[in-house]
Amino acid sequence: MISTVIDQSLGIEYPIFQGGMAWVADASLAAGVSNAGGLGLIAAMNSNGEQLRAEIKKCRELTDKPFGVNIMLMSPFADEVADVVIEEGVKVVTTGAGNPGKYMEKWLAAGIKVIPVVPSTALAKRMEKLGAFAVIAEGGESGGHVGELTTMALVPQVVDAVSIPVIAAGGIADGRQLAAAFMLGAVGVQVGTRFLVAKECTIAQEYKDKVLKAKDIDSVVTGKRLGHPVRSIKNAFTREYQKAEYDRSSVSDEELEKKAVGVLRIAAREGDVKNGCVLAGQVAGMIDKEQTSREIITEMFSQAEEVLNGATKWVK
Repeated sequence: MISTVIDQSLGIEYPIFQGGMAWVADASLAAGVSNAGGLGLIAAMNSNGEQLRAEIKKCRELTDKPFGVNIMLMSPFADEVADVVIEEGVKVVTTGAGNPGKYMEKWLAAGIKVIPVVPSTALAKRMEKLGAFAVIAEGGESGGHVGELTTMALVPQVVDAVSIPVIAAGGIADGRQLAAAFMLGAVGVQVGTRFLVAKECTIAQEYKDKVLKAKDIDSVVTGKRLGHPVRSIKNAFTREYQKAEYDRSSVSDEELEKKAVGVLRIAAREGDVKNGCVLAGQVAGMIDKEQTSREIITEMFSQAEEVLNGATKWVK
């Protein structure tokens, strides 16, 4: 069985995190992944402190296993939720969309293991200096907000740049990619898109079906003009948005920004996958069935062990 410093330190069965996906990663999914042996994460997204507190309590009713919270640092409620994770005794916090520096001292004092998502070696080194337990190096193959570097290029460079554990993310949906992450020097992985179709995931069935029907070339990146590129599955919304994005003469930045307000929620929670934004990574084309979180995790690690055990047979 594959075991690393990550699962050993966090008290989980497998070195795999579930991505903290906004409007997706609720208590149900986080508990499902944690019960399956991974680390489930609740997405704080734009929730206020009391909304997050309620979700944490719900998760504790569903699992007695370790779980964490993902904090989106650009949220207007970031200060509130930063205190709530301390008050509720959350043991692991992952962060995205910003620098968690202003919260690190009090999180570390509370015994929280802080694991920021990073798109570059520079940010990884900065997080190490601040006291991060590990970093999640996320390549641009992932769904949601993306950076420029691919996972294959980013992960080994981050591994070489820091002395803390590195978790690979972006473009990981099966055991072959899991094994590749370990070969690149990562000690664990974060998986988002494949957990979209977990049976414990409570998003609209239409969203899941969109992921299940996706082909390899069906994702697109929008939002580069505003400096916040996002990967999602092509649909009527992305076509309209792309057209507006390249029409600087008649569509202002403010108007363009308004077009994206609330579009993830209507896709994930209302099932409008035509006018909503269906965030998913490039690996969506590999996913063809719904499974429980336990089935997903055990299948990935079983395949990874076969790949790693047989890797040398191809080398002469």
